[in-house]
Amino acid sequence: MITIERPGLRLHHGSAWLQAHGVETAALRQCLVQEIPWEQPLVRVFGKQHPTPRLTCWMADPGCSYRYSGQVQPITPWTPSVQALRDLLEHELGVRFNSLLLNRYRSGADRMGWHADDEPELDNNAPIASLSVGVPRDLRFRPRSAGEAPFSVCLDDGDLLVMDPPTQAHWQHALPARARVKTERINLTFRRIQPRTAMQSISTRAAFGSAATSTQARAGETPSPKTSA
Repeated sequence: MITIERPGLRLHHGSAWLQAHGVETAALRQCLVQEIPWEQPLVRVFGKQHPTPRLTCWMADPGCSYRYSGQVQPITPWTPSVQALRDLLEHELGVRFNSLLLNRYRSGADRMGWHADDEPELDNNAPIASLSVGVPRDLRFRPRSAGEAPFSVCLDDGDLLVMDPPTQAHWQHALPARARVKTERINLTFRRIQPRTAMQSISTRAAFGSAATSTQARAGETPSPKTSA
């Protein structure tokens, strides 16, 4: 894997990581489309409800529920295909993951606004491991304070991206819309949650500077940043 480092940021990018470990990504994507109970939750931003611009699913061990925008996210049990991916990651990285956020971007119109994965229920001493399946999309990074330039990482079919701490404390990331992209991408973000604090609300927590709150980011509502993207 290639390591990308900036002040306060450390990423590990493995191209075609799934294929290198014997996973047929087209079959995996079809399996995920069919077996995951995808939802499009509503989030409240500035008093109005908006559908999230993507489909999602929260998968986790018992006791790892969490809440955002006033709603408790139901836990979907681990499916066999996803459990196999979790086992593979845990063996390779030596990290125990107890939760997973799946995002299904149906086309380039689906997106995620600027945010950091720094909710209080997440273990900030654990890495976050992200697997991509499907069409390539650019994941943008920008610093929370001035001094470093934004940059992008193109995540292709089968890629693994590991975000080590303290990346979430100092950098934000986003998946911008891409009008020319007509096919879908599924992203699986494996995390370690702290069950004792898992029920804390994150709907009103704001990121630094001019970034969106967690709720705004999930609704695709992103204020104009001070740092160019």
